[in-house]
Amino acid sequence: MIGFGTVINSVSIVAGGITGHFAGKLFRQEQQEALNKACGVSVLFIAIAGAMEGMLQIDGSTISSGKSMLVVLCLALGTMIGELIGIENGFEQFGEWLKRKTGNSGDVGFVNAFVTTSLTVSIGAMAIVGGIQDGLLGDYSTLAVKSVLDFIIVAVMTSSMGKGAAFSAIPVFVFEGCITLLAKLVSPVMTEAAVAYLSLIGSVLIFCIGINLVWGKKLKVANMLPAVLLAIGAAYLPWHF
Repeated sequence: MIGFGTVINSVSIVAGGITGHFAGKLFRQEQQEALNKACGVSVLFIAIAGAMEGMLQIDGSTISSGKSMLVVLCLALGTMIGELIGIENGFEQFGEWLKRKTGNSGDVGFVNAFVTTSLTVSIGAMAIVGGIQDGLLGDYSTLAVKSVLDFIIVAVMTSSMGKGAAFSAIPVFVFEGCITLLAKLVSPVMTEAAVAYLSLIGSVLIFCIGINLVWGKKLKVANMLPAVLLAIGAAYLPWHF
């Protein structure tokens, strides 16, 4: 069934949120903060691994790096576009609306948990490639694997940051659902180079999320999201980065 992968992924996030909510009650405040930082460090290393995979090349016994200009240009221009549009503010306003509608007005960390977790589980090639496979072939295997990863991530984030993390299922459902429905239009765009560039820039943005988890909110990562679209567009330029 086309779209089943999106459903599985969304349900896994909700399940992870429920698991994390009850597990979080077992920890004291300082233990939750320690868990939050541990989650942040994990996110940092996952992001570093993804970024290095895209930037480093092994030629015999020599390791060389590349695509530095791609990272700089996409992040700089993407952040400028995001700041002008105000994407982060839009995320936060939606989070505030969710907080009121779900009766969580007293939860001061709800919006931060929602925004941070939404970005963590939405950014990356698996969501796009998996959505395309689901839409074109009815193959939801990639999204099924992502669902397992997201369950763990959301469970940990919910236990340390609060139940706002569980509501990240909403943007994931909308995003992956749209990719699945528009798979025939998106598929020709996502060439091998486009997926590689997307994975690289997505990993850098996930690294920024890790920074916010470990050291408190320092970066407006949502405002950097246009960098992902610029990375895909860069794959069609007549020169390689």
